[in-house]
Amino acid sequence: MHAWKVHAVRVTSPERGLVLLTATASDPLARPGLASAPAALLSALIGVLENGGAWVMDLRLVPHWLIAGATRSGKSTLLARLITQLAPQQVALVGIDCKGGMELGLFAGRLSALTTCRREAVAVLAALVLDMQDRMRACRTAGFRSIWELPDKLRPIPVVVIVDELAELYLSDGRRESKAEAEQCSTLLLRLAQLGVALGMHLVVAGQRVGSDLGPGVTALRAQLGGRICHRVNDPGTAEITLGDLNKDAVVVAQSITQDEKGVAVCTGPEGGWSRARSHLTSTEEASATARKYAAMTPELPAIDLALAALEGGAE
Repeated sequence: MHAWKVHAVRVTSPERGLVLLTATASDPLARPGLASAPAALLSALIGVLENGGAWVMDLRLVPHWLIAGATRSGKSTLLARLITQLAPQQVALVGIDCKGGMELGLFAGRLSALTTCRREAVAVLAALVLDMQDRMRACRTAGFRSIWELPDKLRPIPVVVIVDELAELYLSDGRRESKAEAEQCSTLLLRLAQLGVALGMHLVVAGQRVGSDLGPGVTALRAQLGGRICHRVNDPGTAEITLGDLNKDAVVVAQSITQDEKGVAVCTGPEGGWSRARSHLTSTEEASATARKYAAMTPELPAIDLALAALEGGAE
């Protein structure tokens, strides 16, 4: 009689009356191979799924994403990989990094805008909402419901807004001005998430903490972010708010990710369900070099430029 070692057993029920048991002898993500996927606009090959398939973030299929992860869990590496994949594409990248630009500042050459404080973030998000309204009017005038139905020469460039550390936008220090800025950020992000899908506006929101302590606006925003990625987190509340409304089993699996499993995450798929996955190792140096290489492709966003210029003028 042979004794077999089993790494894990997963029980799923794809349809009523059917139970599927999947047993793996070892962790497929311990030494993941290099997956491949066809290049497509707004699509990024992030890494490998535990079944050996390609882990792809396709913003045309799933327009908005929420990414949670503690320090050194792989969250920053994933964002670096995403920027590396989007840099050669005809898209505008907007970075919001209110920790002084410590993370996203490395890729500034390929960013159409980079905000490093919440005051700037409010101005940029408000400008994007105005731009979104212009896109809406253009579609309505042409009799279409999406920018993707517009002729190529009339179609505005898609915009991907990357937020690093959501808590920096939502938490206030109690001062009236700080609280007002936090409320504005919450309202503007929610507006972009609600209306941006058909208008080429996409959100990728990341944070170490994504809990209810950030306020009710986080729960409302989460409902609009259909794509979810959860690395190792420091508190169960973050895993719960990232994945709990989709699948309780996914929450348990995310909470079991160890410190040794850098880059491993639980992610949702475009057709529902969830999977363990691991992002390809992408150093900040590699991502920064890619951003510089494609800096000439960085599109200008006049509405944002005007908003930031007005902000600087008001500060003088």
